[in-house]
Amino acid sequence: MTDKPYTEEDMKLVAYHNDPAIKANLLASLKAHAKADAIIHGTYWEEGKGCAVGCTLESIGHSNHDDHMAYETKLGIPVMLARLEDTIFEGLPNGKAKAWPVRFSQAIKPGADLSLVGWKFQHWILTGSGLINDGGREDVRAAIKQCADVLVPLTKGLPVDVGVARSAVWSAESAWPAARSAAESARYAAWSAESAARSAESAWSAARSAESAAWSAWPARSAAYERMAEKLLRLLRAAKANPIRNLP
Repeated sequence: MTDKPYTEEDMKLVAYHNDPAIKANLLASLKAHAKADAIIHGTYWEEGKGCAVGCTLESIGHSNHDDHMAYETKLGIPVMLARLEDTIFEGLPNGKAKAWPVRFSQAIKPGADLSLVGWKFQHWILTGSGLINDGGREDVRAAIKQCADVLVPLTKGLPVDVGVARSAVWSAESAWPAARSAAESARYAAWSAESAARSAESAWSAARSAESAAWSAWPARSAAYERMAEKLLRLLRAAKANPIRNLP
């Protein structure tokens, strides 16, 4: 499945299309799936069971259960966040994974502007999560910081300097042999910044950054995903409505 590029129209998304009934109906259905033990790892939807994304799309009557883009058209939620919900779900242990789709959807306020959440999450992974291992090398540490700096404008809704982003990509790739997990996380963050500047795919990069952080934190992989889940929920809850985007 390929995600379309972000456009100016995507940036006008408002969560649940500013309709509390959409959220209420989704939560009721997700809770029913959880009660029926229908939320499982490893498949979008099969024989009445599925993952976080599969159950969410089934709940809104969308028959293509791996269509992450439907989060935008049906729910007003950026596809980047759909990818993150999916990735974190697959990394959580069973009990916490079962509760994750409800917690994710519950954290989002109808009418909220979620356009910056994915970028803030990626910046946190590189700077404040404590999950990235720099291998004790200054070159890797510097590459990670350079990539994190590229993301700062995106966390504020501002454009990225393409030249700076490409320089960050080069630094991260140069550091790759020194500490693979750290360099990988930095590389994907930088790639996402550059791709956003070029209006190319960016949703995948959020998921890859999360996967890289969890890989770096091995063997405490489950704990890493749990930390990422809690951070994403905090960012979702903090997202506020943009009055301009909520105009009819």
